[in-house]
Amino acid sequence: MQADPALTVGALAEQVGLSQTPCWRRLKALEREGYIARRAVMLDAHRLGYTVDVFAHVRLARHDEETLNAFEDQVRSHPQVMECFSMTGESDYLMRIVGRSIEEYEQFLKKVLLHLPGVAAVNSSFSLKTVKMTTDLPIDLT
Repeated sequence: MQADPALTVGALAEQVGLSQTPCWRRLKALEREGYIARRAVMLDAHRLGYTVDVFAHVRLARHDEETLNAFEDQVRSHPQVMECFSMTGESDYLMRIVGRSIEEYEQFLKKVLLHLPGVAAVNSSFSLKTVKMTTDLPIDLT
């Protein structure tokens, strides 16, 4: 399912040696239990004009629960932020942000990132190229 989320239940059932109904029931159970979080299609960012990948290390001035929750809530509302991780070490958060240009990212930095709740500093790094990007977890089926 990870490699081909468009795989039909019938095709999946055939691959795993089940009939369609038990296979469908198992899929529904995996969804209900949270093992399957969602099904997605990966779009080609570059073909859609998103040629800039930025990794922003964010430090907060305050670490109280209210500030952290407000920061995280606002981050979720910005579609340019593809991923955001709460971190240990020098940065409080690491974000991957896409943009159509460096200038677009600069505007996002000035108008959004630096104004998020509690932000003290942002250190940005630009990706030169993507070597590997996947959503597939290393599931051992043996």
